[in-house]
Amino acid sequence: MSMNVLVLNCGSSSIKFQLFYMPDEVLILRGKADKTPGGDTSFFFKTQKREWNENREGFSFNFNLEKILGEIVYPQNDILDSLSDVHVVGHRLIHGGEEDALCVEITDEVIAKMKKNISLAPLHYPPNIAGIHISSKMIPHALQAGVFDTSFHQTIPPKAYLYGIPLEWYEHHKIRRYGFHGTSHMYAAQKACELTGLPINESRIITCHLGNGASVAAIRNGKAADTSMGFTPVEGLLMGTRCGDIDAGVILYLQENFNLGTAGIQDLINRQSGLLGLSGLSSDYRQVEEAAEKGNPDARLALELYHYRVRKYIGAYSAVLEGLDMLVFTGGIGENSATARRETCSGFEFLGLKLSKKLNQNSNGKEAVISENDSNVKVVIVPANEELVIARLVAELAVSGWKKEGS
Repeated sequence: MSMNVLVLNCGSSSIKFQLFYMPDEVLILRGKADKTPGGDTSFFFKTQKREWNENREGFSFNFNLEKILGEIVYPQNDILDSLSDVHVVGHRLIHGGEEDALCVEITDEVIAKMKKNISLAPLHYPPNIAGIHISSKMIPHALQAGVFDTSFHQTIPPKAYLYGIPLEWYEHHKIRRYGFHGTSHMYAAQKACELTGLPINESRIITCHLGNGASVAAIRNGKAADTSMGFTPVEGLLMGTRCGDIDAGVILYLQENFNLGTAGIQDLINRQSGLLGLSGLSSDYRQVEEAAEKGNPDARLALELYHYRVRKYIGAYSAVLEGLDMLVFTGGIGENSATARRETCSGFEFLGLKLSKKLNQNSNGKEAVISENDSNVKVVIVPANEELVIARLVAELAVSGWKKEGS
C-alpha cells in the first residue's frame, strides 16, 4: 500500500526529519533543525530538486516543529498539497523499558508511560512528547506510531544487563541496563555488512554511534550482546554534556558535601558535564577540537578523555565478542571527524586493524570502507539513517493495521 510517511527524530539538541513515499522508500524531503553553539536554530531542508537553509534566534521545539510542518505544505516548495496527504507519522521513542516490540501505535497509555519515565531520559523525552503532541494536533488523521530506541538491545543477556545490586531491585523495579540508539546501531551494522559483503548472521561487529549523545554496541551474529548506555542515557562514553561512566560514590559525595538535590545532580551529569564540563568551552566536538588545535590544554584533555573512553569500550567488547570482524562509525562525530576515527582506532594493531590514513581523511560524511585491504578488521563509515528504519517499521505497522481493519 502506498503512503507518505513523515519521520520525526526529536533529540536533545536537534530535530531530524524525513518524508518518505513508501513502500518505494523514495525520499521526498529531509532536513534538520539544529541547535547552534550560540543557542539559536539552524534549519536545513532538501528535496529532490533543491535545498535551502534558514536561521532563527533561539531554539524552541514547538516553533521548530511547526516550521517544519509548514515547509512541507508551502506551495512554492512543491512537496505536498496538504498535511492530509501525510498518512503516518513515525517517532523515535527514547525508552521502551523491556518492551520487545520495536514499533507501536502511540496511544494515551503510551504517552502516559513516557511522561512517567521522563526522569530516565530528561534530555530526550520532553522533545519526544512535544513532537507527538504537535503532529497529532496538526495532522490528526494520521497514524501516530513510535519506534523504541531500546528494543534492539533486548537480546542482551542478564550477565550484561544486570547491575551488581540486590536482585529484587530488578525483579520489582526493573532497574537494569537498557541501552539506547538501538535503531542507529541496527541500521549501521546492517548497512556496513551490505557494503563489505560480511554476513551479518556470522559476524562480530562493534558499532560506535558518536554524536552529542554517544554509545557503543557489541553485536554478535546480528543481535546485540552488550552496549555502553545503561538504565538511562548517562552511562558509558563521555558525551557532549553528559558525564558517562562515573563512580556512584561521587554522586553521594556531591549530595552530602555540596547540598545538591536530585534536580541539581540531574543537571550536573546531563547538562554540565562531558566535553562541555571538561573543556569549559563547548559541548560541540568541532569547537573543542578547534580549541585543542590552537593549544588550549583543557580542550586537549577533554578530547583525550573522549577518545580514550571509546577505545576502552571497543577493547572490552572485542573480548566480549571473542574477536572482531568489523568496526563501524556512525553519528555526527563518527561520520564527520577523521580525527575522532583515527584516535579511536589507534592502538588496535594487535587485532590486525589497519586504518587507511588517506581513506579516513577523505571519507567524511560518506558510506565508505576506510581500512586497508589487508586489514583483519574492516573499518566502515555509515551515515546515520535512523529515520529510514523508523519509516520502514511504522509503514509495516500501518499496513498490518489496514489489513486487519479490512479483514
